[in-house]
Amino acid sequence: MDKQIEELKRLIDSSQSIVFFGGAGVSTESGIPDFRSADGLYSRSTGTRYSPEQLISHTCYIKHPEMFYKFYRSKMLITDAKPNPAHYALAELERQGKLKAVVTQNIDGLHQAAGSRNVFELHGSVHRNYCTKCRRLYDAEYIRHYPEMIPKCECGGVLKPDVVLYEESLPAEELHGAISAISRADMLIVGGTSLVVYPAAGLLEYFTGDKLVLINKSPTAYDKAAGLIIREPIGETLKKAVLI
Repeated sequence: MDKQIEELKRLIDSSQSIVFFGGAGVSTESGIPDFRSADGLYSRSTGTRYSPEQLISHTCYIKHPEMFYKFYRSKMLITDAKPNPAHYALAELERQGKLKAVVTQNIDGLHQAAGSRNVFELHGSVHRNYCTKCRRLYDAEYIRHYPEMIPKCECGGVLKPDVVLYEESLPAEELHGAISAISRADMLIVGGTSLVVYPAAGLLEYFTGDKLVLINKSPTAYDKAAGLIIREPIGETLKKAVLI
């Protein structure tokens, strides 16, 4: 581990345009469950005959909004989590001018809470919600404390979380920003993601640099392309490489 940390430090020191691409594993150390691990969200019973993927789909939101919101509020609307060392380390690298962007598949807003500014949220954020009728914006606490199961705007329109549901496309502006940042990077750090969710995982194809680092507990399809692979917790790894 010490040799890997030293190598990670060396790569960071020799880089001027770093991009971080992260998934659910970045936030598990903040107490937010991931999706595909043994105790992840997808392995748990939903209490219905529907799978988690079906409950957080566009179809469910449209046809069964009460069922959608019951699952969303109980499993995905997490607003009390705090950033962990991984988030703070990345914010520090941005302050140093080395990290140019964070590309995240997470919807928790923890990168911004830690101080990162240039964050591309491929799957949206629980902290933004909009009225499907008048487009007025509401925060996560409005959704959490709304007295009825289906939250509505003052105009009467049904609210929708600004998160990408199954059957929906990634937001074009965030996607294009992420592609641009990754294509210009001289170092790409990938952490906390199994790289099986497309089209997000396909963004790695735009990286043309020679310093690809993977920090993930399990193997990925890109392991053979990486110059450095670390199988340790990402928070501990980035803390030692950046903050200590």
